[in-house]
Amino acid sequence: MTYEAKQVIEAQTGFPTYRAEDLVAGGREAKILLGDQCYTLRITRAGKLILTK
Repeated sequence: MTYEAKQVIEAQTGFPTYRAEDLVAGGREAKILLGDQCYTLRITRAGKLILTK
């Protein structure tokens, strides 16, 4: 996604937009903290996203 496409999506939805590949920093998993809870965001081999607690 280009920077311009990201801006269009954010303007249309009003939500911040992130590339999953950026969140996992080139890997397959990232940890996401919400309050005192830790979640795992994982990109599967099929290119799907899984978010688990």
